[in-house]
Amino acid sequence: MTTPQGLWGRLFEKAQELGFKAMGAVGADPDPQRPVFERWLDEGMHGSMAWMAKDPARRTAPRQVLPAARTVVSLFHPYHPGPMDPPPADVPRGRISRYALGDDYHDLLVQKLRLLAQELEDPTARVYTDTGPFLERSVASRAHLGWTGKSGLLIHPKLGTYGFLAEIVTVQELPVAPSPHPDRCGTCTRCLDICPTGALVAPGLVDSRRCISYLTIENRGPIPRDLRPLIGDWVYGCDLCQEVCPWNRKAPTADEPAFMPKPERVYPRLTDLLLMTQEQFSQTFKGSAIKRTKRRGLARNAAIALGNACDAATVPALRQALETDPEPLVRGAVAWALGRIGTAEARQALEAALSQESDPEVLEELRLAISGEPG
Repeated sequence: MTTPQGLWGRLFEKAQELGFKAMGAVGADPDPQRPVFERWLDEGMHGSMAWMAKDPARRTAPRQVLPAARTVVSLFHPYHPGPMDPPPADVPRGRISRYALGDDYHDLLVQKLRLLAQELEDPTARVYTDTGPFLERSVASRAHLGWTGKSGLLIHPKLGTYGFLAEIVTVQELPVAPSPHPDRCGTCTRCLDICPTGALVAPGLVDSRRCISYLTIENRGPIPRDLRPLIGDWVYGCDLCQEVCPWNRKAPTADEPAFMPKPERVYPRLTDLLLMTQEQFSQTFKGSAIKRTKRRGLARNAAIALGNACDAATVPALRQALETDPEPLVRGAVAWALGRIGTAEARQALEAALSQESDPEVLEELRLAISGEPG
């Protein structure tokens, strides 16, 4: 009979082979972070992500997922693509979070996890990577993979923050970490200081409603007017808190080819994103996490970024979108962008659209843009 230590050694070896660079485990007891999580929900910091508030007990009790569970294995898979060159200065371009520059991690990591779980000889084992009912950072911290930094991200002392977390829930008894990883952020506040929208309301506490990643991905409606200028050129996610984290200075480059940046996703032209058809969007982002925004979300984000760029040369593209885009969400963002640019040509486009538009929210955006309402 294989001992827990022997099974762990076999599992660790296979995990390394599959590209996971860190692994730990905790018992399947309820997560002690449940009160913190429930307060976060009570304060509405999950925004429109209603699924997070659905059955919070299940998110903090592994045995509600697998009644006979004994152990939760936590894993860290790097995705850092290495140093990034600055964007070209030719035309306004957008920035995409590093984790989305390659293939969709959900698909690949679930495949790897299933292969890894076979080593456990447990047909009931469940695998998750941002797909199941777990407080992943809490599990990883208690499994001694790292600590939750002031950015709210898990920080591995050697691998930094650029990594995907994953879990296996099993009935097998495995060696567990004796204690959580200690916090090693010290007095550093770089992530708190860099966040332009003030989403990091306290060390380790993220108000999703103000987070650029949430606003550009999970938020399905208009981006609040007061936050639009703070989005900058981000069109999918945000890496600012990771870029300034000292623990990422020596973070190794990921060796998984699927996570390497696709050329068309590195600093894409904003006007191209704005004017993409559904067919072009589906083809360009096939196999990418960026599909989550849907075409209308990415076009909305591109319009906001164009407004922040304030480049008069982009007015013709914005006018085209205002006249032809079928989505009110996009037309409203375009109206805001034209108002920000504020040239005579931009104003003409806004006034021409005012007589053609029927959606009340877009009409309000047009009126505010024409009046020069700040925001």
